[in-house]
Amino acid sequence: MPSLLVVFALLAAVLSAAGLYAGSRHCRWPRWRRLGRAGSLIGALLAVASLALWVRTLGAGAGACAMLGTWMFAMMALPYVAGMRVAADARSDG
Repeated sequence: MPSLLVVFALLAAVLSAAGLYAGSRHCRWPRWRRLGRAGSLIGALLAVASLALWVRTLGAGAGACAMLGTWMFAMMALPYVAGMRVAADARSDG
């Protein structure tokens, strides 16, 4: 059962980062950008859920570190992936 909690905690952290990225004005994906403030709200709620799941699984200290690690990795990866995708689309157009 703890391994299932880890999967849910990881998924919640990644979806939280995606929601916060979709709610930011720097989002490069037009479909995601439509979420606006709802994306930010969903991202914040999922961040709290992810933190609660990580703390339940690993304890307070390790859970907070695991949540922040997965969350920040996803927050760094999403704009990078979006930039690669936009650059690939620009190369194929012209």
